[in-house]
Amino acid sequence: MKCVSLYTGCGGLDLGFHQAGFSVIWANELSPFALQTYKNELQRTRRDLPELVCGDISEAKLPPKKSAEIVIGGPPCQGFSVAGHMNPNDPRSRHVWEFFRVVEHVAPLAFVMENVKALGHNSRWAATRASLQTKGEQLGYQTRLLLLNAADYGVPQLRERMFLVGIKGKTIPTPEKIPMRLSVRTALGELPSFGKQGNDSICKAKITLAKAPVLRKSPFAGMLFNGQGRPIDLDAPSPTLPASMGGNRTPIIDQLSLETRANPWVLNYHESLLLGNPFTGKVPSRLRRLTVEEAARLQGFPLGMSFEGSQCARFTQIGNAVPPPLSFAVAKTLLNVLSNDDPIVEYSGSQKCWVAEAPTSYRVSE
Repeated sequence: MKCVSLYTGCGGLDLGFHQAGFSVIWANELSPFALQTYKNELQRTRRDLPELVCGDISEAKLPPKKSAEIVIGGPPCQGFSVAGHMNPNDPRSRHVWEFFRVVEHVAPLAFVMENVKALGHNSRWAATRASLQTKGEQLGYQTRLLLLNAADYGVPQLRERMFLVGIKGKTIPTPEKIPMRLSVRTALGELPSFGKQGNDSICKAKITLAKAPVLRKSPFAGMLFNGQGRPIDLDAPSPTLPASMGGNRTPIIDQLSLETRANPWVLNYHESLLLGNPFTGKVPSRLRRLTVEEAARLQGFPLGMSFEGSQCARFTQIGNAVPPPLSFAVAKTLLNVLSNDDPIVEYSGSQKCWVAEAPTSYRVSE
């Protein structure tokens, strides 16, 4: 089935749909660097190139009506995100309605809109959620809002996202979770060693200890360092990667612990702070920032994928993207529903649509 892709970014949502068997025929993105990244990856994997349109979707010449069965996209989320100002007047928030303008024009069988968890969960956006679902239903779709955690679908990252799915005459069930979550250590183990070719896009933002640290129960939470970059627990999925990586918001890796499984340095430091000892003024050399390649791996991008632009631009593309394995889970479930000949697929809390498994090109070895 053919897809029209909106707010494509570097292609995270699209790559999952491609992997599930859909074909993106038209894609629009504002950032030329992100769109070039997407084009390069499709050429690298020898997939057919869609028509790529760079610029504001409100000014773009849209593809013909009924040219695709699916419209997909993740409109800008900054106006809805708890990491931002949650400003209802943020001009970027209008793009959820631009998305529906394109749906109305193309008239597909189904649509998938992705956004931050807050839009699908926070009480502040209850009226907006209701309006979005009402709009979908006015256009003839049965809608369902899914709140999914990428860590449950083969991504080594705790990243919760909303998917508003509309299908004509049918309803999508929740994709079945993968039984075991992947750890950061396992995921990074598939990359070359830190500093070697293929893992050498090093973030040079200095790591310094906070003079007035904010303590939490976990040493991997709180604010022990200046900036908002936190140490990553290597034996669990990482926290959500922000689009603001590239400076002192870039997460921190304990290189010695990664190489030897030594106890993380932050454990003893956190315990010392809890006992009331003053902060030490020196950060050991074993602590360093996440690389671009490691961030891409934790976001579920395929090995070997490269990103265009400056280092900050590359981090931003990764942090803004939908993890491809999460997209794959939604796309595969949607395909199964659309391929079902029953006129109505009723949703019930116990219904299962498919057994989730990360596609081969994204799977991390156990």
